[in-house]
Amino acid sequence: MAVVAVVTFAVAYILIATERVPKMVTALAGAGVILAFGVASSADAFYSHDTGIDWDVIFLLLGMMIIVGILRQTGVFEYVAIWAAKRAKGSPFRVMVLLVLITAVASAMLDNVTTVLLIAPVTLLVCERLGVSPVPFLIAEVLASNIGGAATLIGDPPNIIIASRSGLTFNDFLLHMTPIAALAIAALVAMLPLLFRGSFEGDPDKVADVMALNEREAIKDRRLLIICGVVLTAVFIGFVGHAALHIEPSVVALLGAGLLVLLSRSKPGDFMPSVEWETLLFFAGLFVMIGALVKTGVIGQMAEAAARATGGDPLTATMLILFVSALLSGVVDNIPYTAAMSPVVLQLTHGIADPEQADALWWSLAIGADFGGNLTAIGASANVVVLGVAMRSGSPISFWEFTKKGAIVTGVTILLAAPYLWLRYFALAG
Repeated sequence: MAVVAVVTFAVAYILIATERVPKMVTALAGAGVILAFGVASSADAFYSHDTGIDWDVIFLLLGMMIIVGILRQTGVFEYVAIWAAKRAKGSPFRVMVLLVLITAVASAMLDNVTTVLLIAPVTLLVCERLGVSPVPFLIAEVLASNIGGAATLIGDPPNIIIASRSGLTFNDFLLHMTPIAALAIAALVAMLPLLFRGSFEGDPDKVADVMALNEREAIKDRRLLIICGVVLTAVFIGFVGHAALHIEPSVVALLGAGLLVLLSRSKPGDFMPSVEWETLLFFAGLFVMIGALVKTGVIGQMAEAAARATGGDPLTATMLILFVSALLSGVVDNIPYTAAMSPVVLQLTHGIADPEQADALWWSLAIGADFGGNLTAIGASANVVVLGVAMRSGSPISFWEFTKKGAIVTGVTILLAAPYLWLRYFALAG
């Protein structure tokens, strides 16, 4: 069964990478093969927390897509687009830096999927206004979202998994992860001119038109904007306090979407076109294929082999976990990888006497999984969502176009993280 799971995933991955078949079709076909051959049962695929579809991710996306669809009717995205362009004085490069920083900070306060769902419509509009392609901007933002989300416990789903296994708190993540996330964002900003060379030539006439606009005139429905603002504030509070409230973020998003539909008196035709059904179905198929790798023990065996190679040395274990996590999280979604690797890391920490060095293994897993999500176009949920938005907008991003940029950023940020971990927990410890 493990052979079937590996071959199915490998073939699907090749088809997704080459883009010969739509990725949604590939993912659903791969899931069909897994189910047809009995590698996973319907219970494994649809009901299991460990090997099935992550319905929390699916319904979090669905809820936020509905909210964004209603919010779009207010004209607030046009407002923010014009505001950003004017603050950047019409310079496409300054606009990219501004949007990257906004995305990074927002991803630390929210989860990165929600952030890119909110920032992508603004990006599409500001690029249209300036006469530049939105593709480089969308890629830069999703890279920033994966890095910025690493800064806090709630910013990236792997962090939540790690916190539940390790007992690390919100403040622990803030203290240990924020410095390296900030350093990585600074490195990303410094790399933007090289990564996206030739992408900052805007239309001078369009730039002049934008500078003459009054952003306040873009607001179409102030009453609806106030309602959206109240509901979004409640949703954000729910995201931040979901652990204390014992309510999953997916439930918060669905409640917010339902409340907003009710208060705004919106009809299905007003917001349903904003739902990225192809993205949701792609995720469902991908989760089934990855779940088969988890069920058959493939991911667990890979993780354990990496752990055995450390020889019991904390520094070696920390560095190996960092680099292996970055590589594997770029190949499979970082959520199931982190779920599979967490028990291995927990076992390794039991043999380390120094508490800080034991925690360094958790921080290396978090950094590797979060930053490694940038490696390929399917390495993190935010990547897949942005590719879906780009496709729907008529500016598709190819697997390799994203991966060529993401691999460079992942390499640089992981190389920054290695000395950070060594200095903070080993060289200067004690």
